[in-house]
Amino acid sequence: MKKVLISLFVLLAVTMQVYAATWTAKDRVATVGKQILTKNKITTSITFKVVEGVADNSESAKTKIINISTDDLQYAGNDNEVAAVISNELGHIICCHTDKAKVRNLILGSTTDPNNTIANAANSSFVTSKISQKEEEEADVTGVNLMITAGYNPLALIVWVTKQPGSTMDILKSRPNNFDRAMVTFKYLTYAYPSKVKAGYSCQEYRTFLAAAEPAMKKLTKTKRKVAKFNKEQQKLIDERKADLERYKANGGLNGWGITYDWLTTKEETK
Repeated sequence: MKKVLISLFVLLAVTMQVYAATWTAKDRVATVGKQILTKNKITTSITFKVVEGVADNSESAKTKIINISTDDLQYAGNDNEVAAVISNELGHIICCHTDKAKVRNLILGSTTDPNNTIANAANSSFVTSKISQKEEEEADVTGVNLMITAGYNPLALIVWVTKQPGSTMDILKSRPNNFDRAMVTFKYLTYAYPSKVKAGYSCQEYRTFLAAAEPAMKKLTKTKRKVAKFNKEQQKLIDERKADLERYKANGGLNGWGITYDWLTTKEETK
């Protein structure tokens, strides 16, 4: 019996070494992506494509192709973290961020001509080519919902976020990278899926994050008033993200921002 156990241990060790040597994040995108789509009952006609640099998904509703950037995949060390990358990108699409960005870029490209009709809309803080912190947080929360339904560990999204380069403020406060962004996801999971938080995630990056997150959570829930405010905010997130996903499924990815973009471009071509 002892010899059998030793043999099994050796076989397991060899198998793990072979897997570690051959596993690459980009090779797992198609499989993990299909799992996310299938389990969340999103059309499986969508395919995934790994691209270099920024992933432009502004035409995903038409092409049914979702680009996944190698820049993001470089921070993924297992299937759970690949799921985090894909789910975050899907989150941006579901929350209409990609179509909002198209309209932003169209307006920005039109502001050089003072007589351009589109330029009249440019006097707004809306006009920026960058994804905002709030949009990243919305995509993250949408993403963890997708991950949970697909059977992946949602805490991997927190790990993936904190692996990415942070700000000087994070360093000055001795916090994990992108701590504020990661905390939005952690607070949401604590409220909506406490069992997932309790189950944990076995890696040093998560342990480092948890050391800073737990004291922050205690401050947020120190009094009944703070608890009530916390619960109200998290329930609002649940309702908003659920509505976004239902709308995305119902409309096949089409939304008001995309329609606005098509109307604006048609108007300018006609002019």
